[in-house]
Amino acid sequence: MRFSFAEGMTHADYYAPLAQACEATGYTSMTIADSLIYPQESDSKYPYTDTGDREFLLGKQFIETFILCSHLFAVTSSLRLTPFVLKLPIRPPVLVAKQASSLAFLSGNRLGLGVGLSPWPEDFAALGVPWEKRGKRMDECMDILRGLTQPGDEPTFFGYQGEFYDIEPLQQCPAPTEKIPLLVGGHSDAALRRAVRKGDGWMHAGGDGEELDRLLTRLAEIRAEEGDTRDDFEVHVISYDAYTLDGIKRLEDKGVTDCIVGFRVPYIKGPDTEPLETKIKHLEQYAENIIAKANG
Repeated sequence: MRFSFAEGMTHADYYAPLAQACEATGYTSMTIADSLIYPQESDSKYPYTDTGDREFLLGKQFIETFILCSHLFAVTSSLRLTPFVLKLPIRPPVLVAKQASSLAFLSGNRLGLGVGLSPWPEDFAALGVPWEKRGKRMDECMDILRGLTQPGDEPTFFGYQGEFYDIEPLQQCPAPTEKIPLLVGGHSDAALRRAVRKGDGWMHAGGDGEELDRLLTRLAEIRAEEGDTRDDFEVHVISYDAYTLDGIKRLEDKGVTDCIVGFRVPYIKGPDTEPLETKIKHLEQYAENIIAKANG
């Protein structure tokens, strides 16, 4: 089992010391949240909380995802970073490919690129991208990312013709030396199938244990339907089972490869008042009591 530390919506200057503490104590990776704007007015609901409220995002310090990744890669040497998840279809895919391949190259292939749809129509409007057909746009973005980030000593030319993008053959250099894993977030059937058909793994956004079991069962069904027998397919989940050794064994038996753990509820209004020292203490205690024993 691999372990990812999640600490979003905290003070921006906490991320570097938290990443260094994760690396020092045995975590495989750290998740990086993605948020571009907070609209003054919106009727949209957040899909991964019980109430759907979005006010917990107001005033939170979000460093742009790729910039924060570059900063954290520079102060660590082995820690993997997994955007959780990058709102892909609101961004130009050729630019995302260049950013991702550059990060992968400079970090020694430590990027696991979580990608997904934004739940906010306002994100699409602010970036000048239509909200309609966003799923199909997402598929094309993933195709372009895959084509432009092919690993190799000599980058190849790649072109693409689709409904939304028409790209003449081009190359980006340097190419990553290994494939960049594309990890698809989302709980819909379409997201699960996209993870299998076009991705290298799936990222769970949280919820109760019964819902997680349903999603894992459905993911396994889709993999069987698609004839997917990959043994390196990644399954990242948030679960209370991740906080006990018996629970981790249950998750492993269900096909989970990566546990995402955090030690506070981030969906709170107002600033994060937990001191950095307390955060580091919590992640160190978990590493000592769980990670070391689970992988010992």
